[in-house]
Amino acid sequence: MFASTLAPPEIASLPLVYRGKVRDLYAVDGQHLLMVASDRLSAFDVILPTAIPGKGAVLTAVSNFWFARTRHIVPNHLQRAEKTLEQALPDPAERARVADRVVVARRLKGLPVEAIVRGYLIGSGWKDYQRDGTVCGITLPAGLRLADRLPEPIFTPSTKAALGSHDENVSFEQIAAVIGRELAEQVRETSLRLYREAADYALMRGIIIADTKFEFGLDEQGQLVLMDEALTPDSSRFWPADQYQPGVNPPSFDKQFVRDYLETLDWNKQPPGPELPPEIVAHTVAKYREALAR
Repeated sequence: MFASTLAPPEIASLPLVYRGKVRDLYAVDGQHLLMVASDRLSAFDVILPTAIPGKGAVLTAVSNFWFARTRHIVPNHLQRAEKTLEQALPDPAERARVADRVVVARRLKGLPVEAIVRGYLIGSGWKDYQRDGTVCGITLPAGLRLADRLPEPIFTPSTKAALGSHDENVSFEQIAAVIGRELAEQVRETSLRLYREAADYALMRGIIIADTKFEFGLDEQGQLVLMDEALTPDSSRFWPADQYQPGVNPPSFDKQFVRDYLETLDWNKQPPGPELPPEIVAHTVAKYREALAR
């Protein structure tokens, strides 16, 4: 479905094992993967034909910052990786091609759940709330407005759909039925703790983290491990705190800017996606870089 929008693999010396919407995974050995963040951008689960220059480097830097800052809460896939980048990718030319967008990560058994935490009422959560006053089976107070801060952050998981398919919001009970209640509770509590700590820190830097998505896996000992990316402009809604106003859709530091542009087009949100004009690309690049700098 996406072959026409994906460039050939960037690493020739390692087998490509998975191509996601943004990241490509290469096999290093039985314990390690090479994870390369591309400049691809997806919106409404469609990979757009227009790249965002430097985006992969921003996502890698932001994720690495949060992985280091949150390792006291939960281990992450960068910890205890025994291979260095030089060992995993000895060819200097290949390393140079992806140097600022690559990490060596531990192989994990990924959990089939998008661990979403919402601190504000926006996006699909707002649509669900308008319909029946709930989000993923959680009843919220009546009378909330668009972008209102919730009384407490809520865990609102979704299924992890295959590439090209749409994730689906589900209840905690549905996730517990798939991965087991004890593990589901651990994922929920860990996600909420990660969100609270990150949101408090970001707010001191003038950024509201409205919501975010985490992904987890299990290591060989069955320990829960944070993986993929963490608290990036791709996986989160970042709002400037000084422009936040309940009742209106806030401006953002993330790809919501692109989504808002796409909503103005006559496009059915199915592949192929439309090309982005230069001004939209330039504005998106600036927003991502500002989020990293803050």
